[in-house]
Amino acid sequence: MTAPTAAPHEPIDPHEPTQTGPQARAEQRPARTVLITGGAGGIGQGIARAFLAAGDRVILADRDAVAAAAAADALGGEVAGDSTADAVASIALDISDSAAVAEAFAGLAKRGGVDVLVNNAGILSVHGAVTELDPEAYRSILEVNVIGTFGMTQAFARHRIAAGGGGAVVNISSIGGRQPTPGMGAYESSKAAVDSVTRWAAIELAAHGIRVNAVAPGPVLTPMLEMGMPEGSPAREAWAGRIPLGDLARVSDIAPAVVFLAGSGAAHITGVSLAVDGGQLLT
Repeated sequence: MTAPTAAPHEPIDPHEPTQTGPQARAEQRPARTVLITGGAGGIGQGIARAFLAAGDRVILADRDAVAAAAAADALGGEVAGDSTADAVASIALDISDSAAVAEAFAGLAKRGGVDVLVNNAGILSVHGAVTELDPEAYRSILEVNVIGTFGMTQAFARHRIAAGGGGAVVNISSIGGRQPTPGMGAYESSKAAVDSVTRWAAIELAAHGIRVNAVAPGPVLTPMLEMGMPEGSPAREAWAGRIPLGDLARVSDIAPAVVFLAGSGAAHITGVSLAVDGGQLLT
């Protein structure tokens, strides 16, 4: 008895594009609509660029309407094809204004809805020691980083439940929530709260098929930070010295983690805060 022979394979043309990578995966599923808060900033734009590369549509939300529109125009110019006009949009939104958040989601529901929320907006403008920080200054950072993130998550959850469930939230946290730095406790404790809100929302929204995760970066070289800490500067070397992999993260190191947690490859992951920190938490 002879063993069955395998059917011959068609020869592979090395000049024929293969259906692998993000473009092929995008062709296998419908494009999603991704709402990114803090979308006008460096990290927000980097995350938007990664979702666009995966075949999704993005909406940049920012309290600075002019900056959001400019960022959307710039990103739209990078998108190839006839769908450029539909691929990137922007809205003005202050996430600490609950009425504005509710109004924004009502408007977005009429335009086809939102499938993924990236809570990227936050402020890092409040510094001070425990013995010196003005409680009102502390309250201002909690209002945006914690209450704003909660309010956006709540509004998105109501939006998705009304649509039948499903969807994903990715919060941008920080390893500072787990590794304190003197003088930065207001910001870092707000990000510890974001991790807690992530777990809270994940356990309650799982029944509706809504996954909630977070990405916790270490220091990220946004264009603004890179200007303030150029390569070789004492400040840059001091930060890099705390990181086992030897340097601060680029925005392009953060965005793929966000896209992963929002996608089907993370379908059984919820309530996780994923550190993207070059190993800094190991030190």
